[in-house]
Amino acid sequence: MEQKIDNIEENNPPKIRFKDRLKELKPINFLYLFIAGIINSLGVTLFLFPVKLYDSGISGTSMLLDQVTPVFLSLPLFLIILNIPIFIIGTKKQGWHFTIYSIFTVAIYSLMSFIIMNILPLDVNNISPLAGSDLLLCAIFGGVFSGVGSGLTIRYGGAIDGIDVLSVMFAKKIGLSIGTFNLIFNVILYIICGVVVQSWVLPLYSIVTYFVGSKTVDFIVEGINRSKCAMIVTTKSEEISNALSNQFGVSGTIVNAIGGFSKENKQIVYFIINHFQINKLKQIVHNIDDKAFISLEDVSDIIKNKN
Repeated sequence: MEQKIDNIEENNPPKIRFKDRLKELKPINFLYLFIAGIINSLGVTLFLFPVKLYDSGISGTSMLLDQVTPVFLSLPLFLIILNIPIFIIGTKKQGWHFTIYSIFTVAIYSLMSFIIMNILPLDVNNISPLAGSDLLLCAIFGGVFSGVGSGLTIRYGGAIDGIDVLSVMFAKKIGLSIGTFNLIFNVILYIICGVVVQSWVLPLYSIVTYFVGSKTVDFIVEGINRSKCAMIVTTKSEEISNALSNQFGVSGTIVNAIGGFSKENKQIVYFIINHFQINKLKQIVHNIDDKAFISLEDVSDIIKNKN
């Protein structure tokens, strides 16, 4: 009877309580995410929105919808309406920590945008308060501010734009890399913007914003690739591999190895993740084996045999 009870407990591990989950959230992350939301709102409302340039992703989509819908449907409202459902849907793929961090950042981004556009004594309807009507300056500095905000958000566990979640969820399913998925989405967005405003000048300058923003994100995050190779040296390879596979929905590879100094038998778990999943991977691995060694490297491309 005792053996049967033990088996039941192993197959049905106790669920983590909500209070315990809250303790896993880091206050310092919320501080940086708060700053990220403010920075992103400054870039959009002070440089891009006044001269009708477009940010990328869901943020750019929200800016376009603000222009073509009634006045009461504003940019801050669209940021909430479009982004939050995407983050909630992506919880299973990215984890609930990521979702909470992301929703918090988008809420700050939306709130600060509302304050700047409607409460502060700034005219952001026709001209940039800082760069005037110079489209190139607005495109460059709007991209820099937006990139810093996005980069900080990624570094501290979240995302400020739902396009990142959509790319993680759907890119592989349609045979694209995450970067290619984002590029195609934004190209389509800018084409639609050009058709709607009946001018290609603003969408073309928006491409400058997208390029500057993406390079700024790369600089803040310290890596140009969204995929990472994790090589985990451990003595508990099967447990770690199973836990990572269950969490991220992909399989890893286990390679036998021998410790160079200790001559102890070890294994290397080879696992591919995206940069949103790095913190979660570290947590899972060290919860199972606190002595595990983790090495992260950039992955330039992933090629699968379709046969």
